[in-house]
Amino acid sequence: MPATAPPPQDPPTRTARYAPDDHAAGRTLLVAAAYVVLLRPGADGPEVLLQLRRGTGYRDGWWATLAGHVDPGESVHEAAVREAREEAGVTVAPDALRPLTALHRFERTGPPVEQRLDAFFVVEDWTGEPELREPDKAEQLRWWPLRSLPEQVVPHERLVLDALAAGTTPPPVVSLPS
Repeated sequence: MPATAPPPQDPPTRTARYAPDDHAAGRTLLVAAAYVVLLRPGADGPEVLLQLRRGTGYRDGWWATLAGHVDPGESVHEAAVREAREEAGVTVAPDALRPLTALHRFERTGPPVEQRLDAFFVVEDWTGEPELREPDKAEQLRWWPLRSLPEQVVPHERLVLDALAAGTTPPPVVSLPS
């Protein structure tokens, strides 16, 4: 008599793979964010689009790329596309996102929420003219020559932009303890 296969079972849910308390004790919370380095040709070399932060509670008065947290159920690529649209009104196709680097920022003795993973993408092809779309979070949107950035650029973003300005690429993953 031939063997019969067992009846198919429903696949486990995402949370069914873990014990109920698996993430409770001793684990860090990892906050993911997507960064869009929008580049265009300029008279003196590449230019990068930066926004002057305000009203966010983090590095207000500093220049920053288009960026934001990854929402629940969203991929880092989807977050990058969404942030470019929300902050600058430009449409970026997912295949126009060129992975640049990932920064792991953390505080060795800090609270669990201070574990950050920042995915940086270079974008050189988009649709629409960039314009300030979130005046409550930024007071200005401006193109800067990559080799002549303002003094106050958010430090971890500056690290990435300075590498691009020098004609190098940051390592694929960089850990930055504070």
